Amino acid sequence: MAEDNKVMGIPELIHYNTLAVTGSLFIGIIAFKFGGEKVGWNNLPLTLFVLALALALLVTSADFFIKGAKGLAQRAEIPEVVIGLTVVSIGTSLPEIVLTSISALDSVNNPGLANFAISGIFGSILVQITLILGVVVLFRGMKIRPSWLKRDGLIMLLSLLLLSFFIYTGYELNRIEGLILVLLYVAYVSWLLLNRKVIREDELIDKSLDIEATGSNWTTAAYIVMITLGLSFAVFAAQHLVSIANDLAKSMNIPHSTIGSTISGFGTSLPELTIALMAARKSEGVAIGTLIGSNITDPLLSIGIAALISPLAITSSEAPELLHFIIPTTIIGSTIAIFMMWTQYEFKRWEGLVLILFYLTFLAVLAAEYLEYISF
Repeated sequence: MAEDNKVMGIPELIHYNTLAVTGSLFIGIIAFKFGGEKVGWNNLPLTLFVLALALALLVTSADFFIKGAKGLAQRAEIPEVVIGLTVVSIGTSLPEIVLTSISALDSVNNPGLANFAISGIFGSILVQITLILGVVVLFRGMKIRPSWLKRDGLIMLLSLLLLSFFIYTGYELNRIEGLILVLLYVAYVSWLLLNRKVIREDELIDKSLDIEATGSNWTTAAYIVMITLGLSFAVFAAQHLVSIANDLAKSMNIPHSTIGSTISGFGTSLPELTIALMAARKSEGVAIGTLIGSNITDPLLSIGIAALISPLAITSSEAPELLHFIIPTTIIGSTIAIFMMWTQYEFKRWEGLVLILFYLTFLAVLAAEYLEYISF
């Protein structure tokens, strides 16, 4: 028992099994990347093997990150749901932030990348609020706190609607609109942090859900290292997954908006998937907070930063798919998820299955459109 209560620091962390496995996967990806440059990335078995390594790295790094985030939440007496809505959400949204920013920089010379950036954000939101949330709920039904919906759930939906409104008025997202989105996100996060004590008291009053309030057995420095390494490895892995998948898709002559809403949207959401699945076993606050918080971060901060770098204008050739299908489907999917949460403030497993089927239907329609596209 005394051993269980021992406070461990960075020296013990270095010998931690999860860190050893995560580091080995990271080194493996680097090694095969350089090896791939010599044999050529057209080697399909090698490409699929690196994809598998990157997926494994996401899984192991997610557990690392959750342990660090929860530990700091307990030390700072910050509600776990706030940690999920801020630190975790920004961290897991780094792939979207990076990809949309790079796309914005290059969109001047390649206008199609604006379609990729915008569709990538909507695709990420859709996959998180339907497929990923559905998988998490199917894995474990969850109770929902009314405060999560009245505050964060509605903000998520309003953020999505505001971004959609900006895009529909002019078919682009300019710098002023991007600045508005970023400022709204800063105001939201500031309010959460200023009211963290009130939010924590609200969670502790509600005894319908178990709140883990026990102490931790790692030092603050160790938790910070866990968060830093966990996020770094997760972002690194997600970037490789998306990069390789994008190269494969482009070689098949798939439109930018289709690539963005599917491969990019799913690939950049893999950190949310792994972290939410692991958090579902340990903390409902982090699991729900990560998904809802990320869907606030993406339509405000991620795409807002990209628009500040360079205005994102939708090209006429891909406007119908984006404006008439991808964006409306994302809004409908998010509305359905919020409605399900609102009914008895509980997510049942069959509702998770409905969300999964909704996303699979979206993919089926896109696939049918692609087959029609290449037939001409």
